[in-house]
Amino acid sequence: MNVVAVGGGTGLARLLSGLKQFVVSPHHPGPFFDEFPVINDLTAIVTVTDDGGSSGRLRQEFQMLPPGDIRKCLVALSEDELLMSKLFQHRFTGDGDLHGHSFGNLFLTALTNVTGDFLEAIRLSSEVLAIKGRILPSTMRDVHLVGELENGASLLGESLIGRSPLRIQRISTFPGSCDPLPETLEAIARADIITLGPGSLYTSLLPNLLVKGIPEAIRESPACKIHVGNIMTQRGETLGFTASDHLRVISEHIRYFPFDYVLLNLTPISETQRKNYLEENATQIENDPHMMNPYRVKVVLKDLLADGEKVRHDPLKLAKAIFGVLLSDKMKQTVQGPSLLNGMAEPS
Repeated sequence: MNVVAVGGGTGLARLLSGLKQFVVSPHHPGPFFDEFPVINDLTAIVTVTDDGGSSGRLRQEFQMLPPGDIRKCLVALSEDELLMSKLFQHRFTGDGDLHGHSFGNLFLTALTNVTGDFLEAIRLSSEVLAIKGRILPSTMRDVHLVGELENGASLLGESLIGRSPLRIQRISTFPGSCDPLPETLEAIARADIITLGPGSLYTSLLPNLLVKGIPEAIRESPACKIHVGNIMTQRGETLGFTASDHLRVISEHIRYFPFDYVLLNLTPISETQRKNYLEENATQIENDPHMMNPYRVKVVLKDLLADGEKVRHDPLKLAKAIFGVLLSDKMKQTVQGPSLLNGMAEPS
């Protein structure tokens, strides 16, 4: 199988850490799970609009693309999750200029300066970490996000948009037009599975779909196309949103919804997890498949919740659920309206 995962941030990294367990490599020939296919080619398409924290500082000082989300994906796909991945994730403390920087961000910055090429820096870092896949920025253009708020005001920059106390009405990019890498369009064209999410709707998912040619390539692809829904609402972006609201916002931005399936978590979060998110006013997202009729999608509900205090998708559960969707798709079991699949292919 050829798999393309589109997104950014922690959500994409968690998905990749699950999918990599199905990747065939020289050191791990597989298959690992007899009931599932193996992945021959895993490609991550990653947003590059971050302008805060360590990435923002490096972006401004060295006039380069932000390395943070790329670093997270490198670590997630690394075969060695011990020393090297811990080193790349190491964040410096103290009061000096290194405060807040991660070693991986500095490593990518140094390689970019040495080679003069951010893509080459990603490739060399991939070799150092022996990653099981490849990572492509969604664009090589120095692009920033612009958020239009419900009161008509505009915010420039992902970091400001993510902290907005007002609801976001629309997101766009500055400059307005940016092109994808040819390799990105080729990977989408060859894919058997294309995923979008999980991740921050306005600052991790939509920026990829605003790159010229990417949503069209996804729509035209014969692959099994799956949108992975978030589990929690997010302060500054989606407070009060239901699952269908995410589909609505994507459709409003690119004029259609290019995915065939929506994969949602059905497991309630724990009381401890609920209390941990009270300060942010974040709540578990309501699954409302009855509101998804306009998008002509099949809805799949699975247990995707990871253990722990933070609400996260479980990487292996998520990867297996994606393969379950693919297998049900190949069985060509279709139901009118939005099909609600609780399990592999049992419509209700």
